[in-house]
Amino acid sequence: MNPSPFLTVHNVSHVFGAKQKVLANLSFALPAGGFVALVGPSGVGKSTLVRLLAGLLRPSSGKIQYANQLNGQPTSIGLMFQKDNLMPWRTAYENVRLPLEIKGVPLAESDTAVREMLDLVGLTGYERSYPAHLSGGMAQRVALARALVHRPSLLLLDEPFGSLDALTRERMGQELLRIWATLPVTVFMVTHSIPEAVLLADEVVVMGGQPATITERIQIALPRPRTIEMQGSKQFQRCSGAVRQAIEKIQNGEL
Repeated sequence: MNPSPFLTVHNVSHVFGAKQKVLANLSFALPAGGFVALVGPSGVGKSTLVRLLAGLLRPSSGKIQYANQLNGQPTSIGLMFQKDNLMPWRTAYENVRLPLEIKGVPLAESDTAVREMLDLVGLTGYERSYPAHLSGGMAQRVALARALVHRPSLLLLDEPFGSLDALTRERMGQELLRIWATLPVTVFMVTHSIPEAVLLADEVVVMGGQPATITERIQIALPRPRTIEMQGSKQFQRCSGAVRQAIEKIQNGEL
C-alpha cells in the first residue's frame, strides 16, 4: 500500500509581476515520510517552487494542500539553503537554538533539544564554536541541525550541499539519509546533481520548460539503506540514465 500524501500540489502556477510566468500547472504529491528530489535546468524555477511550498510565496493559481489545509502550512517546516546563513556572532549551539527562541520555548527544554540535535549531526563538542572556526561541511551540519531542531514535519532543502567539495558532499548525503531514517520527516530536496538525486530519493521529479512544468516523475527502485558503493551498480546507472535523458529532452527542446 502506498503511503498517504503528506503534501499535494494541484495545478499550481506562479507569475512574477504582470507577465513573467515561471511555473505552469504543476501537480504532484509528496508521500508522508518520503524523500523526493527535484531536478531540472538552472533558472527553471526550482527555488521558486521551494518558496511556494514553504509558504514564503503564494501561488498565483492552483492549490497546495498539507494535511487537509489549502494554501496553508503543516505544523512546522524546516528550510535549508545552499548557503548555511549562520549568524557569525552566535556559536553553533546558539545558531541551532534560534528557531526555538523565536517560538518561545523555555531554555531548559530548548537546551535538551539543541544538544540532542547537535549530537545527531555529529557535532557534540563543538557547541561553543563560532561559524568562522567551522569547516564548510561542519557549518552545513549546524544549518541542518537548526532546520530540524523544532522537529518539523516537512524538510525543504534547496541545493543544501552545492557549495561543498565532492567528498564532503557525499558524506553529507549519507548523513542526511541517516538522519532521515531516524526522524519522522518528509523531505523535498532540490539538487543539480543527478547521482545525488538518485542515491538519496525515492522519486526524482524533473521540471523544465518556459514556463516550467513537471515533465517526468521517475521512481527510484533502489534498496535501502543506500550506500555510496551503489553508484557502481547497473540498477543505479539505469536510474541515473533515465533522469539524465529526461533533462536532455528539456535542454534539446523536445518537450
